[in-house]
Amino acid sequence: MDQNAYLQSLFSLEGKTILVTGAAGGIGAAISRGLARAGGEVALCGRTVEKCQSLAKEIREEGGKASAHRLDVMDMSTIQPCVDEVVRQYGKIDVLFNIAGINKREGLLDVEESTYDRIMNTNLKGLFFVSQAVAREMYKRGSGNIINIGSHNDEGMLGGCSVYGAAKSGVVALTRSMAVELAQYGIRCNAISPGHILTELTQVTWDHPTRSVWLRDRIAMKRPGSPEELVGMAIMLASDSSSYMTGQAYHVDGGCLCGGAPWEYDTNY
Repeated sequence: MDQNAYLQSLFSLEGKTILVTGAAGGIGAAISRGLARAGGEVALCGRTVEKCQSLAKEIREEGGKASAHRLDVMDMSTIQPCVDEVVRQYGKIDVLFNIAGINKREGLLDVEESTYDRIMNTNLKGLFFVSQAVAREMYKRGSGNIINIGSHNDEGMLGGCSVYGAAKSGVVALTRSMAVELAQYGIRCNAISPGHILTELTQVTWDHPTRSVWLRDRIAMKRPGSPEELVGMAIMLASDSSSYMTGQAYHVDGGCLCGGAPWEYDTNY
């Protein structure tokens, strides 16, 4: 087997139907494009279907396979119809990417119940019930693969992110529960936990005169990540190359959790 054929056998997503929530966001769009480029047929699901349609058109113009579907993970009534629509169109769902998520940065003492509910309902409750609906379809076929999006905040906490951190910690705990319960049905479940990624929503943080310095001091690579730098991990977890991997959260963070930049030390270099 030549090199290209071997890599294709490991990492190709050819023939896999992949449902992506939050598909049109900064991270969602980058991962969706990457999955399509690796051969997957991608069902782009989001609250604003027009954005998903625009991304689907872009992917198809590149030669990929993509469709757009309305899904608001905060609205339980939209979940099953979306899953049913994707199954009708493609006949199956092989992989689910739970990417939809929101945050609002404010002090723990400032959080109102409405904000708490909105963050929890999007990041944890919605993820739970989308996963349940898709896993029921996967159960029928005896195989499937669910990939959740965690966060640096599922382990390392930041000020002003109490509810978000609690929700993302819950995502990782749920990932483990799903892995334990669903393995008997041939379904794997893992999480990708992005570090400090530069997107349209986080640009304000990286432009901040003190927060950006604080972040760079805590990241070994001294820079933010790009959404595209999550794609390799996404393709690996979606592909058959990760067939014995389940129940884990993989941090893609430029060396933030490992300790960031070292203190001063003696070296000849």
